[in-house]
Amino acid sequence: MTAIRTPLVAGNWKMNFDHLEATYFVQKLAWLLRDARFDYQRCEIALMPPFTSLRSVQVLVEADKLSIHYGAQAVSVTTQGAFTGDVSADMLARLACDYVIVGHSERRKYHPEDDANIVDQVRAVLTAGMQPILCVGESFEERRQGIQLEFAVGQVHDVTRDLSDAEAARVIVAYEPVWAIGTGMVATPQTAQDAAKAIRDDLRETFGAQVAEGVRILYGGSVTSGNAAELIEEADVDGFLIGGASLDVEELARIARLTLKSVRKSTR
Repeated sequence: MTAIRTPLVAGNWKMNFDHLEATYFVQKLAWLLRDARFDYQRCEIALMPPFTSLRSVQVLVEADKLSIHYGAQAVSVTTQGAFTGDVSADMLARLACDYVIVGHSERRKYHPEDDANIVDQVRAVLTAGMQPILCVGESFEERRQGIQLEFAVGQVHDVTRDLSDAEAARVIVAYEPVWAIGTGMVATPQTAQDAAKAIRDDLRETFGAQVAEGVRILYGGSVTSGNAAELIEEADVDGFLIGGASLDVEELARIARLTLKSVRKSTR
């Protein structure tokens, strides 16, 4: 992580927490970070609740003037119409979402979503004024073949290559090796750095240095307070997209504090 990019600690709650549980969690997280004198200007915190909790989180954040950001876990490529169960980017924007996760491996696997669909999702999110968090990463098979970097970089390139420089600058990339999601296994700091650097190098070739140096690249995959401090020290790792650990409010607050501590060290 470098001082030119503000780190982002994002919690993906997946299919957990109803709206009452969500508001309690946000309140407690805000209290914990307030007591720690957390500097939100130097480290962003974002939560991705289920659709059913977004409105409750919005009301709480706005009423209490909290500095916690929030967003959605998925989005439709369509704007309106006869698409049962879909939620459009415009609907999410009206809820004041800042971020939308796009291309998470669970969405790719279970729904499924292909690259063409993910491109359309990214464009829909950008058009609605939000930032997409584009998830990429290899499976055990790609890793066994030794093509993990090419695979992750290819996923990013295929989605972003036709974007304008201004659009690409607003994309956030989350490198989440599929073999590390929910397994307890975590990439080494060097593995995370190698992937993040390869992605940034490809962005530099496509869009130039200014865009590449500004894009935030997160790591996701069994992140905990036990490994976050080492991961965030890497030059091209700009934060985390956290699954299981984001369901424990005290653990998420610890990860946030460790990330902020690294920012303070890097700017001394």
